[in-house]
Amino acid sequence: MQPDPIQSLAQQLARLPGIGAKSAQRLAYHILDMPETTARELAAAILKARDEVHPCPICGAYTSQDPCPICADRERESGIICVVQEARDVAAMEKMREFRGKYHVLQGAISPMEGIGPEDIRIKELLDRVEQGGVQEVILATNPDVEGEATAVYLARLLKEKGVRCTRIAHGVPIGGSLEYIDEMTLYKAMEGRREM
Repeated sequence: MQPDPIQSLAQQLARLPGIGAKSAQRLAYHILDMPETTARELAAAILKARDEVHPCPICGAYTSQDPCPICADRERESGIICVVQEARDVAAMEKMREFRGKYHVLQGAISPMEGIGPEDIRIKELLDRVEQGGVQEVILATNPDVEGEATAVYLARLLKEKGVRCTRIAHGVPIGGSLEYIDEMTLYKAMEGRREM
């Protein structure tokens, strides 16, 4: 007996992050209610992205070009590298439209609990870029969780040995946030990262 196609579609959609069983079922019915051409365009876009998108050979961000448009942009400051954990973090940083340097995607974070060590992420490639010369500052923009902090501390030690200025993005109270709802660690980081007014 073959599996029900609607059930099968919903199960595949439920594998996506942030999509539970009910949302997957709603999406499956939504796809079935689409005009056939729209559904085929969606399927084609997924396959095209899987076939054509790959990590940039320099920074590791997702791209369909070699190198990616950011690495190829001669107007960006190649002396400043912002280190992020995942390729999607580059898109988040680019939304602010203020950073004019380049990026380096680690493709993960050090996590001994999950068996991920420094050799399992793109640390060697970052050090190779620094050793090529011209890098004055590395901004560590890893996530503010245990793994991200451990990765930032590890990288800072390695980069200081190479004589490169190493900075960490500030963490703290979000704009519009209320202090009574902020956890202790976030408040601690906000106090630690305070600056002169």
